[in-house]
This record gives sequence, structure tokens and C-alpha cells, in this order.
Amino acid sequence: MGSAAIILLFSFLIQLGIGIPISISIGMSTLITALTTLPVDIVFFSIAQKMIGGIDSFSLLAVPLFVFAGNVMNNGGIAKKLIDFAKVIGGRLPGALAHANVLGNMLFGSLSGSAVAAAAAIGGTMGPIQEEEGYDPSYAAAVNIASSPTGMLIPPSGVLILYSLVAGGVSISALFVAGYIPGILMGLSCMLVAYVYAKKNNYPVAEKVTFREGFKVFLKAIPSLLLIIIVIGGIVAGIFTATEGAAMAVVYTIFLSYVYGTLSIKSFKDIVLKTAVTTGVIMFLVASSSAMSWIMAYTGIPQAISNAILSVSDNQIIILLIMNITLLIVGTFMDLTPAVLIFTPIFLPIAKQLGLHPVHFGILLVFNLCIGITTPPVGSVLFVGCSVAGISIEKVIKPMIPFFAVLIIALLIVTFIPEISLFLPRLFGLL
Repeated sequence: MGSAAIILLFSFLIQLGIGIPISISIGMSTLITALTTLPVDIVFFSIAQKMIGGIDSFSLLAVPLFVFAGNVMNNGGIAKKLIDFAKVIGGRLPGALAHANVLGNMLFGSLSGSAVAAAAAIGGTMGPIQEEEGYDPSYAAAVNIASSPTGMLIPPSGVLILYSLVAGGVSISALFVAGYIPGILMGLSCMLVAYVYAKKNNYPVAEKVTFREGFKVFLKAIPSLLLIIIVIGGIVAGIFTATEGAAMAVVYTIFLSYVYGTLSIKSFKDIVLKTAVTTGVIMFLVASSSAMSWIMAYTGIPQAISNAILSVSDNQIIILLIMNITLLIVGTFMDLTPAVLIFTPIFLPIAKQLGLHPVHFGILLVFNLCIGITTPPVGSVLFVGCSVAGISIEKVIKPMIPFFAVLIIALLIVTFIPEISLFLPRLFGLL
């Protein structure tokens, strides 16, 4: 096992270091490691079999469908109506526009299932408005970046679907419902920083909105918000599966965009092409990660890592802290999807030995990695948020520090209070 682990790790890191795409790096390091431990004819046959088997899943079909629905929403004018609704909710708080940005990301991110889409759509709309109101552009970008990943926890979430598959069929319905409270906690943590910052810098409170005006905005937002009720309600109630729910999301978002008059033939073609490219990347990642999981299991790497971590201490708190620190570090240089695919087989057995429920661990894992995609050097949301705001990464890091602090505190709360993740699934009879 020792030599196999070294070969796998170093070949993977060397390829990443010289700029080879992560999916190729995963596949090549798997192939190199397999060739050192198995006969050549078995290696190629087994890797091909594991790659095909890794994506041969009806549940996995939900991922490209949710990606498609998210792309339609990002193009269909839905973000603007959700932002208007968010401004009404957070309008009377100091720094109202920052709160509206956070709430907008929570709403749009949960509907689109994409942190990057939320950062682009909400940040692109809110950034200029905040600048006009006298907000520091670096701070405005930091608010948008820190809160964009909330939608990866608040369902529907493609990442939770991937975790379910890698974890051996953990209930997608339970994972979806479990993500609500942690996702809302993540958003409220960002709003706490925004509140303190606004009080300190005397940022304005929005003009009071009459009940009549607020109700009109709410009515305009209802069609978009109904997507959550239709998709999540249908999945939890057992009316349809996650994949069928994703298909419903596609149909509904296309219909809604047609009603709003924002979806043309040209834009629809662009959405299909963008979805196909994204799906191809995700599926190849899943396929290559499935092969890597097989070779790791064959050589006993997960069990060896598990034994090594458990040998450090038998204290659950210490081991969970080690896992959290490891995942936070991983998140700084690896995107969320490959990190879930690679580290679930490694850490889930340890979590089970500690008595953690797989649903709780899934939320914990995704929460960690949500923080990671906002951090340098590889944070995808960080790059998109800075690009949309026209701000360099160096200028955003300082205002991001308070957000990192509160998000890590929120992560520790989710880690050590399992009921935050498990209360709602148990309430709905999903566990």
C-alpha cells in the first residue's frame, strides 16, 4: 500500500503542478498507480469498466439537468426578480444592499445549484448598485464571494447528488432537506459580518417600502420561488425522484423564461452548448474519480489513511478537527466536485467509525468545500466574483477575512451539533 499511495499522490500533485487539468491528472495518476500493481491487460480493462460504471447511473442524470436549469435561470431574468425580493427583505437593516446581496445569493444559488452562477448573476447586478450607494467595491465583492456558495447547501444541489452516489446511495431527499439549516446558517453568518461592517462604516438603510409595494415585489418573485416548492416538495413527498425533479426544473425554468420573454432561439442554443460542455467536464471527472476510487480501494489507501488518523487520537473532537482542517486546505487548491469525488471514499469510513451519520458527514464535507471555493489560490467563486466586480484578488482578501472567521465558526457548529443537519430529515421521516 505504501508505495502505491506515494505513486498516486506524487504523480497526481506533479501533474497538477505543471498545469494538467485535474480530470486528466486523476485519470493518469490512476493509470500509473494501477500499472505498478496489476498486469497491463487487467489494468486497461478494469479502468475502462470502472469509468463507464461510474457514470452509468440514473440518479447522476439529475446533475446535467440541474446544470441546464441553472443556465436557463442565469439567462432568463429570474435573478433580477429575486434581487428585488431580497432588497425588500433586507431593506431596513444597516447596509441593506449587502444583505440583499447575501439573500439574493441564497435564493438564486439554491435555485440554480451553482455558486459560480450566483456570484456572476447576483454580483453583476448588485455590484454597480452598491458602488453608487458609496459601498467600498472590495467589500461589496467580498460579500458576494462569501455568500455565493450558500446555494451549494440549500437544495437542489448537484454536489449533494454526487456525494450521494459516491457515498453508496445515501438518500438524496434526506441530504436535500438536511442542507437547509446549515445553508441558512452560512448565509446568516455572512449577514452578521455585513451588519457589523455597515454599523461601523455608517452604510445607509434602504428607504421604507410600503406593504403594498413589498407585496407587489413578492408576487413577481413567486413564480421563481415556486421552483423550490415544486422540485424539493415533490422529491421529499416522494412524487418524483431527484432526476425527475431536475427534469421538472428544466421544464419550469424554460416556461418561466418564455413567459418573461427573455429566452430567444439564439440564447437557448448557447445554453444547450454551455450545458453540454459543463456536463462533459463533470462526467469525465466522475468517471476518472470512479477509477481512482477503485485503485485506492484495491491498494488499501483509504483504510491506511483511516488507521493513520485514528491512531493520532481516539478523541472524536480531535479527529473531526483534523478532517475539517484537511478539507479546508484541500478546498484552497481543488474545486468542489473533484474534492467530493476523491475525499468521500477516504473520510466517510472514518466518519462512520466515529458514529457520524452519512447525511451529517455529507453536509459537513460540502460546507468545508464551500469555504474552499472562495479562497485562493484556486477558488472558482473567488475568481468569478473578482472578475465581475473588476477588483483584483489582492484587494478582496482583507475584507474577506471576517467572513472566513464567521464561516469557520458556523462550520464548527455544524460539525459538533449533528442535529443542525439531521433535525429536518428526521422531522420529515427521511432517516
